[in-house]
Amino acid sequence: MIAYAEIFDVVEGLDEAQLSRWVSRGWVRPEGRGDTARFSDADIARVRLIRECRVELEIDSEAMPVVLSLLDQLHGLRRELSALAGAVEGQPDDIRREILAHAMRGIGQKG
Repeated sequence: MIAYAEIFDVVEGLDEAQLSRWVSRGWVRPEGRGDTARFSDADIARVRLIRECRVELEIDSEAMPVVLSLLDQLHGLRRELSALAGAVEGQPDDIRREILAHAMRGIGQKG
């Protein structure tokens, strides 16, 4: 976790007005408020992503919530897939082979 004042040293090109807007819109949710806010590594990564989307990709304020929602869903699915892969990995070889065969049949039907 880093303090509010430190995030400006960590995220290049970020200014207080931007960060304040993003926090007030709920795009970033640090622990605490104002000068006492503390940012996790995930918060810092999100701030960098938002800055890249807004500045470099020129995504406007109206589209940003949709982009962030889709990215949040993607990250959630990645976590779920990782948990599922771990559960499958813990199964005996014959069960893993059956799961893989079933998954491949499902993938083949989608295409």
